[in-house]
Amino acid sequence: MLQRTWQKSSYCGEGDSCVHVAATPAAIHITESADPGGAVLTTTPDAFSALLRSLKAEPHRDHRAPALTVTTADDRSVRVHAPGAPTVTTDRRRWDAFVLGVQAGEFDHFVA
Repeated sequence: MLQRTWQKSSYCGEGDSCVHVAATPAAIHITESADPGGAVLTTTPDAFSALLRSLKAEPHRDHRAPALTVTTADDRSVRVHAPGAPTVTTDRRRWDAFVLGVQAGEFDHFVA
């Protein structure tokens, strides 16, 4: 079994739970370290690249695309989901830390 090396945004505090990203040869994996269920969303590099581009262009809106969708619930939790995949749920503070890392280019190497 291939071991994943998870990365979080540098804007996420030391020891804090955060959104994490890892790559395997054909996929990108997203999880939230505070999720007791351990949901891991697996998507394509192209879908993740589209998410990065949209977060850089419009960081504070929901992102709806056929492959990967980000929505904010009434309780301000943020959900990342894709058809047929587990939903990764985080809170607004952790998502904002992830987005700051995206804007700084910290996750670009996953799709380079």
